Amino acid sequence: MDPSEDTRNLIDKFKGLPNEAIVAELDKSRIPLEIAIENLAHDFNIGTIVRNANAFNVSRVHIIGKRKYNRRGAMVTDKYLHIDHFANVADFVADAHGRNMKIVAVDNNRPEAKALANTEIFANSILVFGSESDGISQELLDLADQAFYIEQLGSTRSINVGCASAIAMYECVRRLGLLPDA
Repeated sequence: MDPSEDTRNLIDKFKGLPNEAIVAELDKSRIPLEIAIENLAHDFNIGTIVRNANAFNVSRVHIIGKRKYNRRGAMVTDKYLHIDHFANVADFVADAHGRNMKIVAVDNNRPEAKALANTEIFANSILVFGSESDGISQELLDLADQAFYIEQLGSTRSINVGCASAIAMYECVRRLGLLPDA
């Protein structure tokens, strides 16, 4: 494909390349951070979280629960990620702990959650996001290794989960020293 005719939302160096070549190139620089999304309610925000995961070039995305989600918000970025599906929380947790990954709930409803500013960030973390309305299930919250919430200054109880995922990923990448030089 002629790069000038490529209408995909890609940076210039990927224009004209087939999806497989883009994935192979991204695999060379993936960060160790992983993302999990508990898909209990077919939340439209899942696509946004997937798009954010691509923006930070995370190693893997895990969908827990319903396999189908609204991909429109992902803007086809799911084609450039490694996405796993787990039918239930137990299978996800077994896989994560079997690979020595820390499960980190990003949820403002867990009493022992710490403020993001006061949370130690580890490279072997899987950041877990729940649905917009219900958050993360109690089952998964109980099995998480740690939890944090994003501090807010206004009157609303929470920020949109898609927005929260971008903030959390950026802060983790920044603290791990993985941002490219500006």
